[in-house]
Amino acid sequence: MLLTAAQLAAYDTIIVAFSGGKDSLACLLHLLDLGVDKSKIELWHHDVDGQEGSTLMDWRCTRDYCRAVAKAFDLPMYLSWKMGGFEREMGRDGTATAPVRFEQPDGTIGESGGAGPAGTRQKFPQVSPDLSVRWCSAYLKIDVCAAAIRNQARFDGKRTLVVTGERAEESASRAKYKILEPHRADRRDGRKGRHVDQYRPVHAWTEQQVWDIIARYGVNPHPAYRLGWGRVSCAACIFGSANQWASLREIAPAQFAQVAAYEEKSGKTIQRKLTVIQQADKGAAYATMSATDRAAALSETFAEAVILPAGTWKMPAGAFGESCGPV
Repeated sequence: MLLTAAQLAAYDTIIVAFSGGKDSLACLLHLLDLGVDKSKIELWHHDVDGQEGSTLMDWRCTRDYCRAVAKAFDLPMYLSWKMGGFEREMGRDGTATAPVRFEQPDGTIGESGGAGPAGTRQKFPQVSPDLSVRWCSAYLKIDVCAAAIRNQARFDGKRTLVVTGERAEESASRAKYKILEPHRADRRDGRKGRHVDQYRPVHAWTEQQVWDIIARYGVNPHPAYRLGWGRVSCAACIFGSANQWASLREIAPAQFAQVAAYEEKSGKTIQRKLTVIQQADKGAAYATMSATDRAAALSETFAEAVILPAGTWKMPAGAFGESCGPV
């Protein structure tokens, strides 16, 4: 069920899981449309590469783009991540999964975990709807969010809503998701009385509706959309198409080469029989990739305006293009 403004007002904190992509942005703008008290909204960005120096997977601009959006709407944003990020988790060889770290409102960094059983990966996640093998989503986003909630006393005895941007239009699997359900961090009947719900307000939306609300607010899309990507996840997302791998190889050759080297080292490809090099050879780099947009996507700082002047917003080249996401 969709929540009314009055029902949303009953929550103490509303966490928007904010990737920087169009769907999480649409979630935020929808909440603002409903008049949700901004003092209750927090943007949480789950940093896939972590904060320890790895640059294997994500867009370099994403972290600062998310911070810029938060600042533009006068909202707090908190990073959370698994130490060492994707690269450390993939490299596990007889070791425990790394601890989760998360920024807190008082400026400190919380930490949880790191003392679990030993395990081994030594390969990329599988291209699958099964989160037990597509471990990047589970270990680097979903579990990270849950750990950050469980380990902050500020959520005990409170009502918290976690807002995520999955849409039914994306896949048959996502079409089955519930719009509202208890979050995995929920313990409303436990000693701490931690009430946590997960809410998918744009689940029934079309991509057109998503872009419509972004256009109405005049929000500058993530540079990857302008380059031609139809979905903003990692730059080196395991679901990438042949054209996306070809495009990444053209604009970020060192990052592409690092992914290819890990495939060669493990002897296992990301996408079944073809290596990322073979995928890129099959594809063609997007013709829409301007020098300005390349520089913006590959910069660690986002220096552009977030809210564009009236009448200047344009549909990005990647809109309605190759989304290549979870099935």
